[in-house]
Order: sequence, then C-alpha cells, then structure tokens
Amino acid sequence: MERQERERERQETYTATATIDEQGILTSWSDGARRLLGYDSPAVVGRPATALLGAEGGAARRVLAGRERWNGVVPLRHRDGRLLELGVLVHRRTSQTGATDWLVVSAVPARAQPPRGEPLEEWTFLQSPFPLAIFDAGLRLVRANRRMERALTLPEAAVRGLRLPHILPGAASEEADRSMRRALESGRPQEIALQLGPELGRSTVLTPLKDADGRVRAICLSARPATAQDSGTTPADTPAGQPPDQTRAAQELADSTVPALADAMVLDLLDTPAEETEGAHEAGEASVAGEGEGATGVGEGEQSVQRAEAVLLRRVAMCGVPDVGRYAGGAGVGETVGCPVESPAARCLLEGRPLVFDTADPAVAGWVAVDPGAAWVRAAGVRSLLAVPLAAPGGALGVALFGRRYDREPFGREDLRQAQECTARAAAGIRQARDHARARTTTMALQRSLLPHTLPDQAALEIATRYLPAATRAGVGGDWFDVIPLSGARVALVVGDVVGHGIRASATMGRLRTAVRTLADVDLPPDELLTHLDDLVLRLAADESSADPAGDTAGGIGTTCLYAVYDPVSRRCTLARAGHPPPAVVTPDGAVRFVDVPAGPPLGLGGLPFEACETDLAEGSLLALYTDGLFEAREHDIDEALDKMFAALGRPAKSLDSVCDHVLTALLSHRPDDDIALLVARTRVLHEDRVVAWELPNDPTVVAHARRLTDEQLSVWGLQEAAFTTELMVSELVTNAIRYGRPPIQLRLIHQDANLICEVYDASGTTPHMRRARIFDEGGRGLLLVAQLADRWGTRHDRVGKTVWAEQSLSATAE
Repeated sequence: MERQERERERQETYTATATIDEQGILTSWSDGARRLLGYDSPAVVGRPATALLGAEGGAARRVLAGRERWNGVVPLRHRDGRLLELGVLVHRRTSQTGATDWLVVSAVPARAQPPRGEPLEEWTFLQSPFPLAIFDAGLRLVRANRRMERALTLPEAAVRGLRLPHILPGAASEEADRSMRRALESGRPQEIALQLGPELGRSTVLTPLKDADGRVRAICLSARPATAQDSGTTPADTPAGQPPDQTRAAQELADSTVPALADAMVLDLLDTPAEETEGAHEAGEASVAGEGEGATGVGEGEQSVQRAEAVLLRRVAMCGVPDVGRYAGGAGVGETVGCPVESPAARCLLEGRPLVFDTADPAVAGWVAVDPGAAWVRAAGVRSLLAVPLAAPGGALGVALFGRRYDREPFGREDLRQAQECTARAAAGIRQARDHARARTTTMALQRSLLPHTLPDQAALEIATRYLPAATRAGVGGDWFDVIPLSGARVALVVGDVVGHGIRASATMGRLRTAVRTLADVDLPPDELLTHLDDLVLRLAADESSADPAGDTAGGIGTTCLYAVYDPVSRRCTLARAGHPPPAVVTPDGAVRFVDVPAGPPLGLGGLPFEACETDLAEGSLLALYTDGLFEAREHDIDEALDKMFAALGRPAKSLDSVCDHVLTALLSHRPDDDIALLVARTRVLHEDRVVAWELPNDPTVVAHARRLTDEQLSVWGLQEAAFTTELMVSELVTNAIRYGRPPIQLRLIHQDANLICEVYDASGTTPHMRRARIFDEGGRGLLLVAQLADRWGTRHDRVGKTVWAEQSLSATAE
C-alpha cells in the first residue's frame, strides 16, 4: 500500500527535460517534455530549440551567454499552438570528453503544494543555521530554507519539484539520489559525501521524515558548514579528465583559499583578455566603459587596462559570502560588475600588482558604501581586503579579491605570496580554458563554412541531411557530405570522413570536398574519381611531411569516402567507396538492405584499385549514406546498432527529415564521440514521356531531319517558345558529331521540370574544344554558339565514346 502511494505521488509530479548542444540544436527530449508540450522526440530532436520558443531566439542566447546556470520563466509553444509560461532551470554541462551542452529541466506538478506548517515549525525551518531541503516520496524537492537557497544560489521556486540530479547535475548528485532512495525504503538516516556549495562541507545527512504511523513520507537533506579539511580540493562531483573550464578553475581557487587564507573571496574576470580588446574599443567590445584617456601599460608590459570611468568585469565565483546577491542588493555570480577607477579591483588591474586595503580607509569605505559590486564586503564583514591580478601571457584576465573579517589579522607578506601562487594557477587554468574554447569555436566555424549551406536545385532526388559535431576534447572532426548536380539530370551524392580532429582535419576536409566537386564536373565515373582523390591525398601527405616533419598529421591518409551517382532516366545508381561503410537502401515495399559495394581501401594508401557497382533503384526507394560516427556510441554491439538503424529507416515517416530524426534518435543516447554526417535521399524517375532519343545516320543531310524531330517533340511537350534556341543547339551538336566523331550517333532530349537538356552521343573519345574562329574561317563557331545559348554545357565520357550536352532554363526562355 505504501509503495503504491509513493508511485502515485511520482506520477502526479513529473519532470520535463531536454538537452541542447552549443549550436542550439535539441539533442534529447524526455517523456516528461512530450507530456508537457505535446511533441514526440523524433519531431524535435535535431531541430533548433528556438522553434519551440514563443519569443525571439536571440534573446535566449543573450541571456545564457557567459553563464553556467540560469532560471526563469520562458514562453514555450505547445504542439497545439498554445503559449505556456513555464519556469525552467538551465545548466551548462561539460562531459568527460569535453563536449558542452545545456540541460533544461522543468518540474510540472499536477497538484497544489501542501500548506506550510505551524509558525514555530516554519521559523525553525527557515532560520536554521544549516542548509535544509525536504524531498517528497518521489525524491522531488518541496521545501528549501534560505541557507539552502544561498548554497544553491537558486530560489526555492526555481527548483521546487525537481530531483537532486536536475538541480546539481553530476555523478555525486546521482549517487545522492540513490542514497535518498535507500533512506526512503529503509527508514534509516544516511550520511553521504556531497558538496552543495563552496561554503559548505562535503558531509551531507539524509534523514527520513515519518508520520504518526511511522511511515516515511519525505527525506530531509541537511548540509554541514565547510571545515579546513574541505578546502583545497575540487568538488566531489567534478569528473576527472574534463577539458579546461574557466568556471571550474575559478571554483578551485575559491576552494583552495577559503577559509585557509581568507574568510571570503570573489573572482571577477574581464569578458575578453586585455590583448584581445585592443582595437575593439571603437566597436564597443572593450572591457572598459566611459571616456578613456588611452591605454596605460603596466607590469613589465604584460598587462594593460584602458583608463576610464569604470572597468567592466564579470563575476564568476564567490565563496564564504553570506546574504549576497538579491539578499544584499549586490552583484551575484554571472552578473556584470562596473568597478570605478579608484576601486580596489580597478587599481589592482591598472598597477598590475597585488594591493592590500583596509576597509576603514575613507576611500575604500566610500566605495563599499555605494557600489553594488562591493555588497559582498559589507555582507561578509570584511576588514582587510587583498586584490590580486590574474596575470597570464598577453594580458590580465581579471582580479581576485580576498577578504578577512575583524577577528583575523590583516593580510601580510606571506599571505600575499600564497594568494599570488593560487591566483597564478587559476589564471593558467582560465587561460587554457579560453584557448580551448577559442580553438573549438574556430574549428566549428571553419567546418560549417566548408559544408554546404543549402542543397542545390535538382529534380532527381528528394534529400535531407544531418550533421552533428563531435563532443570530444579533441574537437570537431572532418566528416562531410555533398550533393552535386551532374549532366543528363543525374546527381552525385558524397559522404566522407577525414581522419583526425581539429582544425587540420577540417582544412583537409575542405580540400577534399573541393577536389571531389572539381572531379565531378569532369563527369568521371565513381571508381576513377576515387583513384584521382587517392592520388591527391598522397600528394597532400607528402607536402605536409616536407613542411612539418615532426607533425602528427598525415594529410588525410586513412580518409574514407563514398561516391554515388544516380540517373533518374535509367533508375540506375553507380557507387564506389574507399573504406567507407556501405549505404543502405529501403525499397518502396519497406525492405531494408545494404548495397553490396566493393569496399576498396581508405584514401592515401596508393596503388590499390577501386571498383564500382551498379544497382537499379525503383521509384520511391530510400538511399541512406552516413559516416561511422553513427555507430560509435554502440561499438560494442554493432549488430544491435544495425538492427536499430534498419528499423528506423523502415519506419513510416511523413518526410525525409523525420527519417533522419528516427535514425538519430534510435542510435544516439548522448552527444556523439565522433562527427556524424547523415544523408538520406528518395529517388524520383523521369518517365518515358519526359525523355526521347533517336539514332541518327552518319550523313550531313540528317541535320535538317534532327531539327525537324526536335521541333515536333517540343510541340508535344508544349515548349514552342524554346524551339528556335533548341534547334540551333541541336544543329551544331549533330553537325560536330558527324564531322569529327564516329558512328553510332544518338540525339536525346530530356525535359526535366524547368530545364531542357540536349545530348548528342558518338563513339569517338575525342573531346571537343571551344575556340574563337578567325574572320575568314568557315567553321569553329559551333560550340561558341552553343555556349552562348545554353546555361550549361560540357562533355561526358562513357566507357566507349562521349556525350556532348547542353542545358537551358525554360523559365529564362519564357521570359
């Protein structure tokens, strides 16, 4: 009975969760989110999160910029069109692999909150010197006193109804949640190692709360104040091996100095290091506000801060400060602090050295009395203040302010030395974190600039694509995809995976993608194209080895690629691959299979052949090309992953975008450890009523007959406006084939939506060249005329012979 009641309480309150990557794309969607907003996971995963906002998306990005956590009310759009004003809590998370994303949680209670207790009980709870929180039988927070609010730096309203792992994401919170479950079921108190805030210790007690009948109805979580043993170490829930993070570096500085060195401290950073703001002041990006008098160099040229009315800093850490933020009207973590030029922080940055102040000094006392950024000094009762700049190569990063209360000695020489050592370590960590973030941002920008921004217009295939960057510390990889229109209404599909990560992999990807496009324009068969690409990779590797013998790059050696060409006239797809996973095909009746394409070696090995294969695809068939990152998360059970992909591809869907969503949802349980490129195409067919071909005798008199056949066919298609131009092109192309080519000769016309294509085939392998005829030349003007009349023209070589083609836009002809 008791277990059933607890289960009913859990069902009455649920949590909606979602995760959003750095690019603003939804990467997961819980069942609670579905119940709240009505969208199924496949409908939203992989889509921009701003599509669900009932407000302008840029505002959300501005609110979250530079923050590790945010809470507030957000207008969200329900599937039925309603706008819901919901309270949400947003965490910025960094995984062990270095990926960052946002966890968005919202508690949705289905019943009213229980009434408060008697006044004496209420006063005891609210005024307890220990942080207290009460979790119901569903392990969701229902009460938090003011001490707990300060420890979490969140009001009770922002976390009410949430479980502890959603309030403080991390491995320690997950373990604490399990301990609460044990306390709930056993009825016995539990003591765990969990640090809720920098001013609290790691010892946390979980006490079962029982009713008059002895049944456990809730859990009370109480934390103890920090002791000397708690300082100088990183939080228990900080995973090892994470990439650099400036917030963690700042928190480590706080943990190592409070209370051992100081009773309280704050860390304020310039949003951009000093050397990066030079030249940006006119654009409004400098970290100094007001009318400046010019830059003043200090500290042996390492640091420079613009002299002005105020220095703008961002507060990133606070420790040992009670009643701060909204309680004292001061600036909290994540807020901007404007420091007057005579304030301790500004003077420390300007002079480039540590400074000690007595808060009884009139100048300092005046600053403390009026500046919101100094509210922490009043709240902590600081008497002695130590300001230490965070110096790094190239410029100051910010300033750390340490405070001691009246019951301790003022800061001395040894304290100054210890503070400098601690801040130097923090500065190195923060600089490393910023360099890492800047490098990743640069690589992401390069990667996205090299990928296609829009898919080209073509009528042979309906196409949808997805690209998910890696969530690893190594950075973005070199996966890419491309869609290339070819002659004869054909389309080439490309998916590749460059070995390695980072900016080198992205640059190599850009070179290879350009090379593939160039080779595709020559209309090379897939196996020949990969052979040329293989030679290019070998040359790139040789060039890079000569330029950087000690480098760790191989110029793309080991890169994989799949190249496919689909012809909507013959319904035939020709494919070749270089060490790449084979594509999957879904037939119109729902059967899923792999295309048996000969594997071929990865690019860059040299001397090994590539082999192409052909397969006929019925109209409406689905072709899926992908990179192996799709299976990385399930590498230990590849058979299960393949089954899931086949099931997702064969699942009925309204659109190809939904197919992509189905595949990613089925195979990804977290951010990928390797890049993922996914390209899904549905085949279309140009039927016989859109294509006509004639065999022509090798006789000059047949040219007039070819013009007449063309005119008659255009009349059948209702394209009389294009007759004059088309007849001229047909006349020149057929004449050239008869004069310079070899039989058999074939004329083909293709009517593809808004385009008309003329093709003339002959058995000669000689490529025609356009030249400028002299005044008295009798010939040499044919191809020049075709080039002037057509939108595109070229030569396509077959195994035997060649085809000269010309394509014109019917919309331009109609105008």
